[in-house]
Amino acid sequence: MLRKIFTLFLLLGALHSQAAYLMIPMDESQTNHLKAYGISFWILANDVKMDWLLNYRGGSFMVKYLQRFENECIIRGVSYELISDAEANQILAGIASPSSNMDAMKLEKFPKVAVYSPKTKQPWDDAVTLVLTYAEIPYDVLFDDEIMNDFLPKYDWLHLHHEDFTGQYGKFYRAYQHFPWYQQQQRDYEESARNHGFSKVSHHKLAIVKKFKAFVASGGFLFAMCSATDTYDIALAAEGLDICESMYDGDPADPTAQGKLDFNKTMAFTDFRLVRDPYMYEYSNIDTQANERGLTQSTDYFSLFQFSAKWDPIPTMLTQNHEKIIKGFMGQTTSFKKQLIKSDVVIMGENRTIGEAKYIHGVLGKGFWTFYGGHDPEDYQHFVNEQPTDLNLHPNSAGYRLILNNILFPAAKKKKQKT
Repeated sequence: MLRKIFTLFLLLGALHSQAAYLMIPMDESQTNHLKAYGISFWILANDVKMDWLLNYRGGSFMVKYLQRFENECIIRGVSYELISDAEANQILAGIASPSSNMDAMKLEKFPKVAVYSPKTKQPWDDAVTLVLTYAEIPYDVLFDDEIMNDFLPKYDWLHLHHEDFTGQYGKFYRAYQHFPWYQQQQRDYEESARNHGFSKVSHHKLAIVKKFKAFVASGGFLFAMCSATDTYDIALAAEGLDICESMYDGDPADPTAQGKLDFNKTMAFTDFRLVRDPYMYEYSNIDTQANERGLTQSTDYFSLFQFSAKWDPIPTMLTQNHEKIIKGFMGQTTSFKKQLIKSDVVIMGENRTIGEAKYIHGVLGKGFWTFYGGHDPEDYQHFVNEQPTDLNLHPNSAGYRLILNNILFPAAKKKKQKT
């Protein structure tokens, strides 16, 4: 027996001595896809470069072997494989082949991540802070004061979630006007607007949105979900107009505002129509409403597009997954009508049956942005004060992987555009 144990240790030692690389597979063999991204961030934080193998086994990661990397995978419950120099070279040669739709993207820097959120919010109040916390990826919370005081250029990546940039407090007035949390939020937002020299919350939020737009144009990356997607563009299009009724800002909205919207100022959407009813829980016709969709939880799915890894590396990175058909999920803004999306916007995920886009991407100046419809990929229909999602129950969530692809994207080495 002792001889067998000794032989086993010799074999394990020989295996480790031959290991030149550590591979983190991202196909169905991975036990925890979400924490695998956290391992990648942790490696980058240690000033070590790694490869993101696009379209290879679900978008796997490969790095030069160090014992501490293996130890961290074991601690966090992330699957890994030890491979030799020869095996790594064989993998990279296959990826480089012109006949393969794969590529090796070098990850070189540790992205500085910011989340735009009120300081009173908890990490589980939106899907991105929830998964960042679960995956152990560090982030800073910024809100109005930090944005107005120009903290944003210090960061590489910014997330916006269920914010309402139109100044209508989420259009929760009908359902929640008598709730203390709603009344406190309105007081807080009005006080913040006054502190920054604005007479209305809508004017303040527009100034913030324009800061975000300048951040992207100068090279930043913006990722938005739920109502932060359409209200962002609505605020830009409605600059100089009053689209808020009196319960939101103390005076009536401009009845002719629809005809004055300037779609040249928006990033993603065009020719949309505002929902003028202040009691209706919807901002515009950008969002495909539930009664229009005709779907149930069991029939609600969207599919990811397949992009060329060598010619379209950015959308390829953003769609890396072990599944190509993703479970749908709702939010105040669930999805986007395709006919209202600008022609230069890349649709990365859609429900072809009903003609709606779920996951879109675009370029602005030197930077990039992505909009992802819905609130929580593992909570089909989220309600106010509902219990948060426990990601320990969803370590292989394909819907959450799309969020983490976006967070990792700024780490990639910039490639010259192919012609």
